[in-house]
Amino acid sequence: MKTMDELILVSTDDHTVEPPDVFEGRVPAKYADRAPRVVEVGQRSFNWVFDGSPAPSLTTAATAGRGLDDHDEPTSYEQIRPGTYNIHERVKDMNANGVLGSMCFPSFPRFAGSLFLEVAHRDADLSLAVTKAYNDWNIEDWCGAYPGRFIPICLVPLWDPEEAAKEIRRMAELGCHAVAFSKNPYTLGLPSLHSDHWDPFWAACEDCETVVCVHIGSDGFMIQTAPDAPMLVKVTCSGINIYPTAADLLWSPMMYKFPKLMFALSEGGIGWVPYFLERADFTYEHHIGHRTDSPFYGQLPSERFKERIITCFIDDIHGVESLGSMNVDTVTWECDYPHPDSQWPNSPEGVARYLPIIHNDEIVDKITHLNTMRLFKYDPFSVLPKEQCTVGALRATVPDHDTSFVPGKQFQLGTETQGQVSSRIAEEARKQTAGSSSR
Repeated sequence: MKTMDELILVSTDDHTVEPPDVFEGRVPAKYADRAPRVVEVGQRSFNWVFDGSPAPSLTTAATAGRGLDDHDEPTSYEQIRPGTYNIHERVKDMNANGVLGSMCFPSFPRFAGSLFLEVAHRDADLSLAVTKAYNDWNIEDWCGAYPGRFIPICLVPLWDPEEAAKEIRRMAELGCHAVAFSKNPYTLGLPSLHSDHWDPFWAACEDCETVVCVHIGSDGFMIQTAPDAPMLVKVTCSGINIYPTAADLLWSPMMYKFPKLMFALSEGGIGWVPYFLERADFTYEHHIGHRTDSPFYGQLPSERFKERIITCFIDDIHGVESLGSMNVDTVTWECDYPHPDSQWPNSPEGVARYLPIIHNDEIVDKITHLNTMRLFKYDPFSVLPKEQCTVGALRATVPDHDTSFVPGKQFQLGTETQGQVSSRIAEEARKQTAGSSSR
């Protein structure tokens, strides 16, 4: 049986906190003044603003290093570890955690880029330019800085499936085979997962072998039972948020029309999967199994799930004990750095708890890295010697790395406040309207 230091860990879900210079030099000159930027929204409090629309927060719970007793939302870069936004420090933090590879979801655009969608309702060309610029930054500056260490994931223009398909094909040529998409586009005011509206996008993903990654919260919704329910209720329900999406996917005609299309349920856990599959098969047998015109006729929902849906988990002993009810070829591990649920910098110690339960090195290797490498076309061993990719080898490269809370720096962000940005944009819009009227 493998030891902890012999493990090779690749995470299918981490997060980037974008530095404030993401868009510098990457958007057409005519959009330079309207590109997303970080502005002051209070005394030493900052946030991203895109064309007058603010992001939900600056960092989205980037609390790595603070400990279990401090999960307050950071409001400036100096309140977060440099590893959250600085690629060189990120790799050091990965090494200290024994993690070889990482797929990083966005933060300020929201997990599927719905902030760009919001602005697209006003100016689709602007949002498309920004989406492409973000993807280029991710490929070139983030993933490209350390070949073999990152799995690229792109955003697409959610408001236009034809343009989304074009972006999928463009990114695939650059080596990106993962896309962040909403787990329920209907709640974003878009056609549902059951609509043929998305067919051009699905077709491009299938053709390019791009996995559609649907992260919890990517629809702007998390289960909240009541306004006065404590945050602990929402956090406890976090993984179950993905359960309805799994049902949507199983019963959507897109799964029949695009037989090679793959989805990943990002940060959804796996402990609920055995019951879900049992319930889905029961539903099939008792409610539609007799209908020979159903596209699901001849294949149980559980079979379709196991073939086409990738799951990932952070810490899920019940799920690991139930692997016999799943397809071990589609189960993956995640770190979730720099969020509060992450076990960083002790992720290997967390994974090591599963070794006596699984008691099979082949399955351990599949879940910790081989499945992710195959499903996302990620090959770190073509760049790095395999013996340098283990937990023990990576940790040995940064023996003195400080994993306590290390504050970042506060960037020089200019003097505009959010209110000034909004006023300037409103004034520009007024001038444009006045100019059109005079003509």
